[in-house]
Amino acid sequence: MIVEIDNGVYFVGAMHWDRRLFDELIPLPDGTSYNAYLIKGTEKTALIDTVDPAKSEELVKNLEKLGVKSIDYIVANHAEQDHSGALPIMLKKYPMAKVVTNEKCKRFLMDLLLLPEEKFMVVDEGDKISLGDKTLQFIMAPWVHWPETMLTYLIENKILFPCDLFGSHLAVSNIFSENGKLYNAAKRYYAEIMMPFRNKIRQHMEKISKFDIKMIAPSHGPIYKNPEFILNAYRDWISDDVKNEAVIAYVSMHGSVEKMVEHFIDSLTKQGVNAIPFNLTVTDIGELAMALVDAATLIVATPTVLTGMHPSALYAAYLANALRPKTKFVSLIVSYGWGGKAVEQAKSMIGNLKVELLEPVIAKGHPKEGDFKALDELARKIAEKHREIGILN
Repeated sequence: MIVEIDNGVYFVGAMHWDRRLFDELIPLPDGTSYNAYLIKGTEKTALIDTVDPAKSEELVKNLEKLGVKSIDYIVANHAEQDHSGALPIMLKKYPMAKVVTNEKCKRFLMDLLLLPEEKFMVVDEGDKISLGDKTLQFIMAPWVHWPETMLTYLIENKILFPCDLFGSHLAVSNIFSENGKLYNAAKRYYAEIMMPFRNKIRQHMEKISKFDIKMIAPSHGPIYKNPEFILNAYRDWISDDVKNEAVIAYVSMHGSVEKMVEHFIDSLTKQGVNAIPFNLTVTDIGELAMALVDAATLIVATPTVLTGMHPSALYAAYLANALRPKTKFVSLIVSYGWGGKAVEQAKSMIGNLKVELLEPVIAKGHPKEGDFKALDELARKIAEKHREIGILN
């Protein structure tokens, strides 16, 4: 795909329509894209990022269709292979090109792709490169979501190339697709990849607020002709504001946990709390991550396997701990037969979360009247906590 996104600036990347798993971990229900951008100046030409190795041939063909005979600079905003994987091929085809990146990214690329040191041109915060009538400026943005990431700003065109920041895993035929589907895809991307770094993202958004940006061209997903579309979304997601929502991540082996969760959902609803259940045996983990972006409360409900949590519930707790959502309250619903340490295990796994732990509900075997009353009390307590922080009347 070739699209002139602005005067002298071309999208030359590739859509990966049928990719369904990223990093052998993240589901991709709508595929993804690898966005590379060619910038033609009056004196020099630059390529912003490359593509995943699987789509390197498509990048080569796009450049050939544009009649690109030489490239002076290949800007590497990020070392991860879905951005940098085609660098060896690009350097072979355009041997005079210099890889422009920061010192840390240079070291990563030398390790990951075995690139020789002499191929690099190292830049730092605020450095600029002239292409003649166009100027590139570099913004260091570590930990979105690797420690070496940087952003590139095209001064004359007022385009920000933010690499993974503001991206979405969404393959499209129209590179300017701004709609509800893009919002959800961008939120999913933020939840799965960016959420652990929201405090760093706050700092970087403050930095880029000083730039006059008329277009944001990320490395995955559609381009934003209206930058406020995604900037406002990120301002919401990275804030400390939570919603009157309780995410219930549960798994049930013999029905006891399921009965407790069903009762608990009714109790929360009566208390005015929006319950969002996820049956972990069938849940798209990306949907769970998205729900954690806003939820004030997380409940993990699990049967006991041997002496601990069910592996699916264990993973849900691990995921929440890794993603570090702004969740305020956490509790557990546990069913056991002859013993176990599910509660202690869960507590040991959520050390990254700055949350208040609410009294868990623990049932032996089939839930009894006292267990259902304890669930009602937990629902009442959650509603009380939500009122205290001003999200429930």
